[in-house]
Amino acid sequence: MSLPVEEELPLSALLRQSTRDEHDAANSEQFIEELMSGALTRAAHADLSAQLLVVYEALEEASVAVRDDERGAGLVFNELTRVPAIERDLAYLYGPAWREEIRILPATRRYADRVREIGGSLPHYAAHSYTRYLGDLSGGQIVKRMMKQHYGLDEEGLAFYTFPDIPKVKVFKDAYRNELDQLDLDEDEVAATVAETHHAFHLNRAVFTELAEIHC
Repeated sequence: MSLPVEEELPLSALLRQSTRDEHDAANSEQFIEELMSGALTRAAHADLSAQLLVVYEALEEASVAVRDDERGAGLVFNELTRVPAIERDLAYLYGPAWREEIRILPATRRYADRVREIGGSLPHYAAHSYTRYLGDLSGGQIVKRMMKQHYGLDEEGLAFYTFPDIPKVKVFKDAYRNELDQLDLDEDEVAATVAETHHAFHLNRAVFTELAEIHC
């Protein structure tokens, strides 16, 4: 089923409006609610970090391809690169042999496979970039605070949520949204971006569901 596209809205506003229910549902997943309330363990946070690594490896591979698209190059920000930060977190949380210790869930594989499948397709990349990176800069900061409060973590183990090259988050988010809104997408491409953003939320929630089966 195709999704309605409201052409008068900037793309960032359209995505925010059309995925509000999915966003709320993701925040209400059992794993997230219990992790944020302190009901789980540091191992649950570590397991989530391992899943994030695989997703961001795929996303940042796609970023390399999108840089070659003159329409989308401005949507790729070096300041947002997350893979090295996640690797530092995993080394702290699991130890130097972390690559042998982590487990990657089937839902995570499907998520990463989808991101690799879309590759350098600008409309689809925009959907996954928007869903992940703006979430990191917004709700991710709340997650960081709760991990510190409940699980005895300081900056170590939470590098994923720290953006040393972005001193003013709101200013950066506004700049990101402006780049998103300036993408030269036609009507079909906008519709594809909206649809893929919905799909990205569903893929993310599937990861939370499998994490809940293990930790909750």
